[in-house]
This record gives sequence, C-alpha cells and structure tokens, in this order.
Amino acid sequence: MKFESNEDFDFPIEKFEHMLKTNNVLFFDADEFVEIVEHYIDMGKLALAKKAMRLGLHQHPNYTDLKLLKAEIYIFEDKHAQAENLLNYLQKVDPQNEEIYVLQANIYSKQDRHLEAIETLEYTLDFAVQPSEIFNLIGIEYLFMENFEKAKATYMKCLDQDQKDFTALYNIIYCFDFLDQQEEAIVYLNQFLNKNPYCEIAWHQLGKLYYDIGEDKRALQAFDFAIYSDDYFVGAYLEKAKVLERLKRYHEAIENYKISNQLDDPTAYAYLRIGKCYIKLNQSVEAVKYFKKAVHEDPMMDKAWSALTEFYMNKKEYKTALSFVNKALNIDGENPHHWRNFSIINAELGYEDESKKGLQHALEFGNYEFENLVMQIDICIEEEKWKDALDTLDYAQEFYENHPEFLYRLSGVYFKLKEYTRAQEIFQKAFAIHQGYAFEMFELFPEMSMHSDYKSYFKL
Repeated sequence: MKFESNEDFDFPIEKFEHMLKTNNVLFFDADEFVEIVEHYIDMGKLALAKKAMRLGLHQHPNYTDLKLLKAEIYIFEDKHAQAENLLNYLQKVDPQNEEIYVLQANIYSKQDRHLEAIETLEYTLDFAVQPSEIFNLIGIEYLFMENFEKAKATYMKCLDQDQKDFTALYNIIYCFDFLDQQEEAIVYLNQFLNKNPYCEIAWHQLGKLYYDIGEDKRALQAFDFAIYSDDYFVGAYLEKAKVLERLKRYHEAIENYKISNQLDDPTAYAYLRIGKCYIKLNQSVEAVKYFKKAVHEDPMMDKAWSALTEFYMNKKEYKTALSFVNKALNIDGENPHHWRNFSIINAELGYEDESKKGLQHALEFGNYEFENLVMQIDICIEEEKWKDALDTLDYAQEFYENHPEFLYRLSGVYFKLKEYTRAQEIFQKAFAIHQGYAFEMFELFPEMSMHSDYKSYFKL
C-alpha cells in the first residue's frame, strides 16, 4: 500500500479525520492508533473505532495494545467467543499483560460468573503495575454478588495501596452503611484520619455519620476539619449548615448555606434551607424572598412550593396558598403532605368537596397523621357513610391501635349500624382507657347519650 506524506497536524484525531475526508492513507504510529480507537470508543462511535482499528492492525499487525482494543470491541458487541479466542492467543504471546486478564474477567462478569472473574483478577496481582486498580475491580465483583463484607475488605486493601483513592473510600462507607455498621465505620474513619489528617473526604464522611447518630458537636468538629483541609469544599459547608440548623444556631446556618452558594452555582436546596432558618428567626420577609429564589432556581422542587404554601397558610392568605399547593401537586401528585395542605386550604376557603378530595388522597398516598384520620372519619360520620367510616377506622387501628378517640368513633358507627352489643363492648373498652373522650360522643352521636346503655356514662 502506498502511504501519502504526512501533513502537520496537532492531534492524531484531526489527522485521522482529515485522512477520511481526503481518502488518502496516512501513516500513524501504533500508539496514535490506540489513542484514536480509544477516543471513538469513549465517544460511542463504534464504527469509526473499528475502522481505525482495522487500519492500525494493517499498519502494525503485531501490536498487542491494538489487539486488546479489538477484544474490547468484541466484548462491547457481546461477541464473547471471538473475544476469548483472541485473549487466549494474546495470553500465550504476553502472559504477564494484566489487561488480558482484566478483559477476560470482564467477560466472566458479564456472564454472571463473578467468582471466576475474581480468580482471574487475583491472578494478576503478582505482576500488576497498579494493584489498587485490580483490587477495585475485585471489589466491584463482590458488590455484584452482594457480598458486602468481602467488598469492604477488598476496598480497604485498595485504599492501603492508594491513600487518595476516594472512590474506594466511598465504597467502604457504602458497605458499612449497607451492613448497618455505623459505629464500625466511625472507628475505621478515625483510624484512617490518624494517618491522613488532611483528608477532607474522610472528615466529611465522618461528620455525616456523627450527624446520623445525633452526635451534633462531633459532627460539627468533623465538618470544620473538612473545611480546614479544603476551604472550597461545598459539601462540607452544606452539611455544617444542617448541623447548625439542628442546633438552632440559625444565623450561623444561614451564613454557611450562603457560602456554599457563593463557592459554586447556587442551589435551590440551600435557598430553601435559608428560608426555613429565617422562618425560625421570625423574619418572614427574608424567608419568603429565599423561598422564591428556590423556586426560581429549580421550578421542579416541590418542597420549595410547599414551603411557600405553608408560609401563606400561616398568614391566612389561603387563595395564594392554594395556587402554590397546586404547583407542588403538579410536580408530585402522590405526595400526601401536599394533599393534606390542599385539604386544609380548601376547608378554610369553604370548598368542602375539594377538601374531602384532598383528605382522601392524603390517606390514599400514605399520610396517616392522627388529625388527617380523625378528619376523614368525622366526614364519613357526618355524611352517614358507615362503610367508609369503618374502612378508615381499620386504617387508623393499624397506626394507632386502641386509641380511645378511634374506639369511641368505632363504637358509635356500630351503634348506627344497630350492632348494639359490639358497640357497647367497644365503648366500655374505650371508657376504660380514657373517660374524657367519651363526651365527644355527645356531639358525634347525640342519640347514644340518650340511650339507656350509655346515660350513666354521659351524666347529662
């Protein structure tokens, strides 16, 4: 084949694409072909990768790295038999090339043969240039097998090899978390930090663990050390602000949320939390300003619309609140908290049907708050929908077993259904638990107070 003379090109990719446009064949170094093929694989342009690989093997037929890329493309196309044949050949030619075994392990992994993948990878550890990368791959296989103890131990070996392998550190914490080993994770991170006192990632993870178990002062110290190690670490400022907010140190929390927005692109989350802090400080003007910034930054953040809803509910501006709760529901129509607010707002505006609909949806989507259940049951009683009342009372018993308010109502419903014996048994059970709630029966079921079985209880 005749090769045209090379022109001056800054990059092999540019040179290769020029060749394709002009239809002239240019000569490339073998490493340049590797760079070109890897570029197109990363870009997902497999046809161009294969074209570059074919030309590369034509110009450099014995170059192992190009043949490894050919095997990689076979694996990408799920042509495992062709890939294995090529890898077996390469293993004979270059038996201590770790990439051969990594690709073979990849095939095993794709075939769910994870133990074989692990054995293949472990074989390479004696001659691997960077054992930490091999340990990383072994850890992934253990994660696929959901063997979190072995995955954790493997990633620890990975971190021993490379103290700055933060992916391994995150995976170790992930394994601790999955195994519900918070205390062990704290011990491990403290030991790691004794050797690496300026590792901001470790301090950050330690702070989150302390926060989760309620050790707020220790969490605060950990986040301060993370910031000391890297004063541009946005995540540390956010987590520190959360701790300060929980400690009711709202001014300091606001300051840290604001710093996080200054160091990086502003987030709706930080604006929302700032607004919540201002609510706690009774600074409503500032609060609503930041809630509006939150929805401007991220119009799909339903929690921010909910914050605006509750702000205007507290001000008794229910029409404005209704417009905001509708926006929250448009984003997340299965959120029981939004439906509860929707129900309360419509009740205040006198829209009874809409209020009932909101309450029904709140229960349907899992909001079993006590007040919601009482409201729903009382609506059913008022409308004499006894079956619906019984269904809702059954729900209530799952969450508030033997609560007297529900037992009294249950007794009243059975009374209305003329199941007098059952009604009396339940009433006596409720009365034994709490006598005071019995007087609610007079309002809900006034005819019961006049019945001979109950007169003595009401003492009217």
